Amino acid sequence: MPVTRQELFDYLDKLNIPHTTHNHAPIFTVEEGADIKASMPGGHTKNLFLKDKAGRFFLICALGETPIRINKLHPILGCKRLSFGKPEPLLEHLGMTPGSVTLFSVLNDTDSNVTLILDAALLNHDIVNFHPLLNDATTAISSTDMIAFAKATGHDPIILDFATVE
Repeated sequence: MPVTRQELFDYLDKLNIPHTTHNHAPIFTVEEGADIKASMPGGHTKNLFLKDKAGRFFLICALGETPIRINKLHPILGCKRLSFGKPEPLLEHLGMTPGSVTLFSVLNDTDSNVTLILDAALLNHDIVNFHPLLNDATTAISSTDMIAFAKATGHDPIILDFATVE
């Protein structure tokens, strides 16, 4: 069973990671959340679940406005060509359904089957915002704590400057 929102918050508390959550209507795209995000400080994110042709899985967490050229990432990551992951492995590995993918979902990847890639631009923000496992709320943590959270779950993230991907 995937972790619940309360279990996520308990885990953040256990790690001494301060967090603030704002409830809102479900958001499925970066554009849909523009009004909500305008009232919340920090970097707002988009999250992509990808699979390469060899069957490896990747989670990209990036600023909402960061262009991600999926067709140019495989040489940088040392993997086969990438495409969007299907809903079944997304649910199997991250416990998520499309539209709710988030950094926090790596808490469900206890076997570390998913490689976590973080946009270097996220580190330019003191606060970063992610859905707390469902897309009907947004949880803010510090960018430093974002790294600490990832490492605590067994996911040593790859930090990638997507602006340099050509």
